[in-house]
Amino acid sequence: MNSGLINQEFIQHANALIEAGKFFHDRGWVPATSGNLSAALHDGLAITVSGRHKGRLTREDIMLTDVTGRSMDGKKCSAETLLHVYIYKNYRENRSVLHTHSPSATAISLLSGTEVALEGYELLKALSGIDTHATRVVIPVIANDQDIVRLAQSVDARLDKDSRGFLIKGHGLYTWGKTVEDAVRHVEALEAMFEIQLRLMALKRP
Repeated sequence: MNSGLINQEFIQHANALIEAGKFFHDRGWVPATSGNLSAALHDGLAITVSGRHKGRLTREDIMLTDVTGRSMDGKKCSAETLLHVYIYKNYRENRSVLHTHSPSATAISLLSGTEVALEGYELLKALSGIDTHATRVVIPVIANDQDIVRLAQSVDARLDKDSRGFLIKGHGLYTWGKTVEDAVRHVEALEAMFEIQLRLMALKRP
């Protein structure tokens, strides 16, 4: 393998993740040191180091793992790296996984039972492969679990080939895309629709 090409690929993806972290932080979607962001490389992952503030990321805050999520540079990855590995394994066409902890995503995960159904929104067309508002997208809500292997098994039981993302109850959103740019767009669209759903829920209260 050509280490120069690997390094260049890593740097390109690290820079994209840094920009995504700043974008999310500016919108209040990754408060404190929450969230984790990754991009698939041809032989591993570029992923944020555990416990780093996403609004102040540098290249030192992006680490390299192998395809199983094992650190290749001595840095410490989030335990949730295993969820990223699961998504890349099962959705091979997607090359970026982004996880946010926004107030809207967290609140709707606590208020919505086992799923959030999004339908009729023009913004649904921001999700790859959707070309009409006359679409229903279901975002599963999965119980939180500190046992990440067990949590990944719960995710596996709820997702299918058409899944666009999932919420962990009281925790936040996971979504993905074919590029970091695609995944960022998916986060932005889903976060907007979650906020609208919450407003509608408030208006419907007696």
